[in-house]
Amino acid sequence: MAHKAGFVSIIGKPNAGKSTLMNALVGEKMSIITPKAQTTRHRILGIVNDEDYQIVFSDTPGIIKPHYALHESMMHQVDGSIVDADLILLVTDIYEEYDEADVLKKLEGSEAPLAVLINKVDLSDEETVKAKVEYWQEKLNPKAIFAISALKDYNVLAVMNFVIEHLPEHPAYYEKDALTDRNDRFFASEMIRAQVFKQYKKEIPYSTEVIITAFVEGEKLHRISAEIIVERDSQKNIIIGKGGEMLKIVGTYARRDMEDFFQKKIFLEMFVKVIPDWRSKKNYLKQFGYE
Repeated sequence: MAHKAGFVSIIGKPNAGKSTLMNALVGEKMSIITPKAQTTRHRILGIVNDEDYQIVFSDTPGIIKPHYALHESMMHQVDGSIVDADLILLVTDIYEEYDEADVLKKLEGSEAPLAVLINKVDLSDEETVKAKVEYWQEKLNPKAIFAISALKDYNVLAVMNFVIEHLPEHPAYYEKDALTDRNDRFFASEMIRAQVFKQYKKEIPYSTEVIITAFVEGEKLHRISAEIIVERDSQKNIIIGKGGEMLKIVGTYARRDMEDFFQKKIFLEMFVKVIPDWRSKKNYLKQFGYE
C-alpha cells in the first residue's frame, strides 16, 4: 500500500471549538482551550503517525477582522495554512450566526477538498442540525458535512476516516515520532497564557503575552522562568493582584499543567513586564514569534 501524507487545515471563527477538535483528532493537548474567544494566536501543528500515513493537522487562529498588527499576523497564519492545505476542515458552531464574508473570502481560490464540521451538536436538536446541514450544503457544496461534538468525541472518528481517505500519496513530511513542530518552551508559555485567560476578566488576557526567558531541563526537575508582558501599569497590578495573590494562582495552575504535560517536577518563576502597545509594534511581534 502506498504511503499517504498531507496537511489538514482546521479553520473557523473564534469559539467554534477548533482547538478542542484538534486535540481530539491528535489525542494530545496541543492547543490551549479556554472559554474565551481568540485564544489561539499561533498556527500549531499536531501530527498523527501511522505505518501507512502521516496527517499534519494545523490549528489556526479564529478568523476575525484585524484591529492590531497582532491580528494581522494571526490572519496571515490562517492564509498560509489554507495555501498549504491538502484538505480543509471548516469548523462551525451549531448556534453560530455566521458573518460568512470573512470565512468565504479566506476560502476563495483554494482548490483543496473541503469538509464542514458543525460542532457542539450535543447542545442542539435534530431539526436545527438538519437546517444547518442544508444551509452549508447550499452555501459551499463541500465534499462532506459532519455533525460533531468535539468535546464529547461524537463523530470525531468519522472525520478522521474522511481525512485518511482524502490524503494524497506522499512520503512523511516529519519524523515518524514527531507530535508537533513546536518546542517545549512554546507549550510552557501557552500553559501560562491559558491560565491568564482563565483567571482574569475582560481585556486583560488579550493584552498579555508570555515569554519563556529560561528553560533548564533536569532529569527530575525542569526550571522555567517566564515574563508576562502587559501594555499598561494598571494591567501589571491586576496580573500580580493584592500581595501577589493572583500571580500565585496563575503559577500554581500553570505548574500543575506543565507537570502533567512534561511528566517532570517543575520549578516556575514568573515576572510581569510592561511594554506599552506591544500588539501594534512590528519589532515586538517579530521578537515574540509573530511573523
